[in-house]
Amino acid sequence: MKARTVLPAVAMTAVSMVLTLAVVMMWLGTAVPWPVALVVGLGIDGGWLATLAYERRLAAQGDHNRAVTAVGWSFGLLAAGVLVAHALTADHSPGAWLAVAWLPIAAKALWLVHSLWERTALTPLALDAIRGIQQEARDEAAVARARLRAEAATEETRLTAVTEAGARVARVQAQTAQTLAGAWSTLESARKGEETGRALTSVTSTVTPGVTPRWELPVWGPSEQVPALESAAPALSDDELDTLVHDIRYSQTPPLSYREMAARFRAAGHSASEVRLRAAWKRVA
Repeated sequence: MKARTVLPAVAMTAVSMVLTLAVVMMWLGTAVPWPVALVVGLGIDGGWLATLAYERRLAAQGDHNRAVTAVGWSFGLLAAGVLVAHALTADHSPGAWLAVAWLPIAAKALWLVHSLWERTALTPLALDAIRGIQQEARDEAAVARARLRAEAATEETRLTAVTEAGARVARVQAQTAQTLAGAWSTLESARKGEETGRALTSVTSTVTPGVTPRWELPVWGPSEQVPALESAAPALSDDELDTLVHDIRYSQTPPLSYREMAARFRAAGHSASEVRLRAAWKRVA
């Protein structure tokens, strides 16, 4: 893994150093003796190589020196400047020389990339641990998604079943209400019909002489006969009625319902019409 970044940097450095030395020899060789041009070229490459070696030593120790880095970039800029100056003053193919003038800067940039890679490099054990953690997180996320989808499907099925059951109950209630309404209408017609009343009276008087039949609409639920006025207890005022209803209702915990209160009210011998008793219940409750 380390070779993937260090080999390009080494190759680019070697090419830029050879190119810098060749340019210095060709450019300055015509103005000064070639040993002097050689010394200048080697000085530029040597200074660059020395600062690079020192930077690598500091990096191996986990240290960093800005002054050394600045010197190294200075040598790189100097080499690039030499190549650019040669390209601008060359008589033949100045564009080609100018195109390769960026190689020293590219070499420094590759060494910078390699140093960043070294700072962030991890051991295989750490990488395996990271991959394990990421895989575990992905597994937990997948399980959570599957659980949510399953719960959503279950809830959808439950809501569908409840809705269908509610619709069936509503239909049954509607049919029952319609049937009860028809029965109630029939009973009301029978109660108000004169012919029906005479027929019932004649039949009842034949079976039990002197008895007039009671023909009333049925009450849907338990009910008790209200005592006749002549046999009932003295009439109660509203305040007295409210007091009795309150005492009976709250005689036990939880408070009694209206039916239970009415039954105890009648059993105690009190008398009041259903309308007044219910009005007193509403005032108390």
